Amino acid sequence: MTPPASTTIEISRPVARVRPLRINEKFEAVFTSAVRLTATLEAEALLLLLEGPADWQKLKALSGGCRVLLAADEEESVEGAAEAGMATIVLEMADRPVSAKLEQALLEALADDLIKPGAKVLAVYSAFEAGTYDSISYVGLGESLGRLTVRDLQQLETSVPLDTLQTVVNMAVEIGREGREGKPVGTILVVGDTRNVLKRTRSAGFDPVKGYSRKERNLRSSRVREGIKEIAILDGAIIISAEGVVEASARYIDAPAMDISLSKGLGSRHWAAAAISNATRAVAIAVSETSGTVRVFQNGKCMLRIESFRRPMKYRAETPDFDGEE
Repeated sequence: MTPPASTTIEISRPVARVRPLRINEKFEAVFTSAVRLTATLEAEALLLLLEGPADWQKLKALSGGCRVLLAADEEESVEGAAEAGMATIVLEMADRPVSAKLEQALLEALADDLIKPGAKVLAVYSAFEAGTYDSISYVGLGESLGRLTVRDLQQLETSVPLDTLQTVVNMAVEIGREGREGKPVGTILVVGDTRNVLKRTRSAGFDPVKGYSRKERNLRSSRVREGIKEIAILDGAIIISAEGVVEASARYIDAPAMDISLSKGLGSRHWAAAAISNATRAVAIAVSETSGTVRVFQNGKCMLRIESFRRPMKYRAETPDFDGEE
């Protein structure tokens, strides 16, 4: 079906300029210095923020046995690196500053269990001139820091595939951290048991995702994820299937909140998320407009809580005396 001409959930992004990594004398000096520092400081890994592909075997030889993580905006920039024994992270953040890319790379590494909470990491990147690797940073991730990991999500007993759940939760964390146009955004994302969820919700009016094909609503696409982040500002919940397809948005939740107990101060958004997770087999994720905190609800209970900061997120268990959320 052809989508309405007046709406779109896709956002155009600037095309990243791929700059192949030249392993010249200057790069070797910076990189080998970082390798030595990694050993001296007993860091867990060396993160290289790439702008393009490289001679992976030569880079591996320069690492001298040091554990190297490679992060880049495009999949093609790290193609073949895994075969050389280096872990890769694809950021899809061509239009973001270096600091945001470094932060995201560390979060992705934590989420994928490439590094552990509390790890020390050396990072090499281009800070002043594109294509010139001129900076080294030392990052110590405190034991309380880290993104929601695969092990955290595996605690949830749900039929929703792990990759779908991780995609939706990560998107919720980004909504909580970034907001929209500098303003905080709160929303509800409901994943799984779609048929029953739709029966217990009603349309709030205009639905921006209506009329798009399933492919154009699949969260595997970074464009779709960005589009959903744009419409998260609308009232109502966003309904997502177990396969990661956005089935509806702007849906009011009509589920009873009986026999549900939440922490003091949590507002209607969190009660609605708890209620729909209690009335169905879905997992509901609420993003607080007040703080950006993300809560994951199942069976009417808050199972996980993720704090969203500009720095790496901190995860901690729900406490009954916490208040001030909406």
